[in-house]
Amino acid sequence: MDTSTLIESFADFAKQKNIDRPTMIRILEDVFRNMIRKKYIEDDNFDIIVNADKGDLEIWRFREIVDDDSEDIWDHDKISLTDARQIEPDFEVGEEVAEEIHLEDFGRRAVTTARQTLMQKVKDLEKDILYQKYKDIVGEIITGEVYQVLSREVLLTDSEGNEISIPRGEQIPKDRYRKGENVKAVVHKVDMVNGSPKIILSRTSPVFLERLFEQEVPEVYDGLITIKKVVREPGERAKVAVESYDDRIDPVGACVGMKGSRIHAIVRELQNENIDVINFTENLELYIQRALSPAKIVSIKIDKENSRVAVYLKPDQVSLAIGKGGLNIKLASRLVGMEIDVFRETDELQEEDVDLDEFSDEIESWVIDELKRIGLDTAKSVLNLNKEELVRRTDLEEETVDGILTVLKREFE
Repeated sequence: MDTSTLIESFADFAKQKNIDRPTMIRILEDVFRNMIRKKYIEDDNFDIIVNADKGDLEIWRFREIVDDDSEDIWDHDKISLTDARQIEPDFEVGEEVAEEIHLEDFGRRAVTTARQTLMQKVKDLEKDILYQKYKDIVGEIITGEVYQVLSREVLLTDSEGNEISIPRGEQIPKDRYRKGENVKAVVHKVDMVNGSPKIILSRTSPVFLERLFEQEVPEVYDGLITIKKVVREPGERAKVAVESYDDRIDPVGACVGMKGSRIHAIVRELQNENIDVINFTENLELYIQRALSPAKIVSIKIDKENSRVAVYLKPDQVSLAIGKGGLNIKLASRLVGMEIDVFRETDELQEEDVDLDEFSDEIESWVIDELKRIGLDTAKSVLNLNKEELVRRTDLEEETVDGILTVLKREFE
């Protein structure tokens, strides 16, 4: 392979990979200097001139002429007078010899190795460029095209054909993917796996919901409305606290839009996830009341030292505060950053409900006390929560919770 063929084939390959000219020249020089070092040990007295556009390469070796008997004759940048005059008969001691080295002087194997090294360096550079590109846009929304649906992840391609992935844990449970369709997601993280960048997208991240608000609500994009916090149960429900520093702007109204036009676009993208938009406030009591909406709270007791809040409601508001499967109170707790316990404002029980104390012959007293500690004092208030939520909020074991639920359900059968 001659010089022009080698450089032209490399230049074409580099251009296909969108490698800029200065970087291409640097790679060529690095590879050829490596060839020089392998053959001549030192490369500081060599100049490399590359014209990638024309496929030209010049390698010049510079040495100082010394007398044949000089002690320096073995230095890498010296040449004897006799050897110098074989190049040019009128050379004299002290002059500098500029000798052109041709690619074929390195041997066929070295040239083949150089070609392989050039291609590999471009591939490595391409990986680095891809890694840096996505590292710089972590937290931003991109759109990819689905090309393969696997059990553990969905593989997509971006606009440049690069592979990106949405793992199962970053997918909304209701998501269904079909080959060829476009999918929006936020760049969650970028890892290097076996030397190649692994780009992970997410549709469950709170950041994804934030970016959707930026896309759909101009006031959020412009910074007139600030999203203070987002908490989600992907595909089920989310709470978004918003604030505006301009008194003329209603942040909740702006985010919801006329007849819900803005929020509906976001809800559809998130597989009908129910989104509560609330006004953020530094007034903690008011913030908790808004977080537990639509339930109406009678009174609140805040224990900042233990990060717990006791809220008291009328009996008909308890189920609203807790929500289906305990989802409303769970999200509200995460939004305000404190554990919320719900209590009834009155001891008067509704006819269809039963006080937990009535089950003292079947449920141990310390278990009933533990349930009361988190505001659950009737059978139905316990049954309104699922097993996972009861285990999370109490110190009870799963087996104990299963036994409680069995006893209470039997009461209403």
